[in-house]
Amino acid sequence: MATVSVQLEDFDTAAEIAALRGDRTDVGAIVTFTGTVRDTDGSLKSMTLEHYPGMTERELETIAAEAESRWPLLGCRIIHRYGELRPADNIVLVVTLSAHRQAAFEAADFLMDFLKSRAPFWKKEDTGRDVKWVDAKETDETALKRWQSS
Repeated sequence: MATVSVQLEDFDTAAEIAALRGDRTDVGAIVTFTGTVRDTDGSLKSMTLEHYPGMTERELETIAAEAESRWPLLGCRIIHRYGELRPADNIVLVVTLSAHRQAAFEAADFLMDFLKSRAPFWKKEDTGRDVKWVDAKETDETALKRWQSS
């Protein structure tokens, strides 16, 4: 069963992998993805992520359950941060465990596509000169469509 956290605090990727895997010997693949705050042009001071507690966790659990129903996962961990973050700060961690790499890679890819498009977070960027809400990208919706047909 997947474990999901929505938190202010940063995470330790190695500790999360160790906790998820435990002493299992049937794990043949561990795939991780860490998303960070990106400052593409050097103007970003901070990004603030907002969410509705309770609703957000339920949606992440739904997304994780869908991945678990599609692939033979031995473990799944999602951590998504909220609050004010600076460039290079961690935002999201996805860890998938499986007996084989293809399932672990595909599940992690699926999870990230759904997190980018369906997770109920609102992002606001502050450049020090102006503050603006960030709209969803069309490329994120396009990436999501490939999973809806399979």
